Amino acid sequence: MKNVTVIGAGTMGNGIAHVFAQSGFNVALADVNAAQLEKAVQTISKNFDRQVAKGSVTEEQKSQALDNIKTYTDIAEAVKNAELVVEAATENVDLKLKIFKQLDEVTPQGAILATNTSSISITKIAAVTKRPELVIGMHFMNPVPVMKLVEIINGYSTSAEVSEKIIELSRQLGKVPSVVNDYPGFIANKILMPMINEAIYSLYEGIAGVEEIDTIMKLGMAHPMGPLQLADFIGLDVCLSILNVLYDGFGNQKYAPCPLLVNMVMAGKLGAKSGEGFYTYTPGSKDLVVSKRFKQ
Repeated sequence: MKNVTVIGAGTMGNGIAHVFAQSGFNVALADVNAAQLEKAVQTISKNFDRQVAKGSVTEEQKSQALDNIKTYTDIAEAVKNAELVVEAATENVDLKLKIFKQLDEVTPQGAILATNTSSISITKIAAVTKRPELVIGMHFMNPVPVMKLVEIINGYSTSAEVSEKIIELSRQLGKVPSVVNDYPGFIANKILMPMINEAIYSLYEGIAGVEEIDTIMKLGMAHPMGPLQLADFIGLDVCLSILNVLYDGFGNQKYAPCPLLVNMVMAGKLGAKSGEGFYTYTPGSKDLVVSKRFKQ
């Protein structure tokens, strides 16, 4: 396998393109937004610069990896030689179903179709294709070039051969594959999101402030990042979307999103990407400042 197409040039998409290109694959990076593609290539180049500064890659390796990436706004053109497609679009079920229906029509017959979804049913996505045995979940963690885990999710019809191929491919990328079954939230978010939601409820109920909650989880539980800061980093809209998938999928009240989270998303306070969530984010600043809304 040498030819990989990544659909979506956002944070996850550019990170996935980065690791495949670094590992010697020919990468077609596709997005309907040409400006987003340009931004993605700039981000990948900056991330390689960090690796060069740390001595983990050479300038020559960086140059070769960037040469391995080609960008496309036409999905059909981007996938015409694909042996593997990794979809990394927004965590929206209708959008993903639309993309997979299109991919099934325009990709080579034997191409594996993977999704980077963090919560949506692989079986449901596979059902809109005529090749459900070739559809699989390949959930990378953010930031992709740094994080070692790939959560691999087998849908109801995913073949054992495809699963083994994706396990081996993940190892080729220098990642650690962990295989799980297809239930809402899989493992990573089935465990993580209720913790984040409970942290938001603790703030909502006035039990503790933003800094106190995050400090307790960092220093008391050895988490590298507190749950509220992590929610900001993931994106509060993404957290809400995943919680809704869990709540709808299991029908259990423990997954019901905190009203504070719902209100923040409606207000456009989405975390780091919008400049404000539980903390405020100033370009170029590394200081962590609690949002005025939550200052005690």
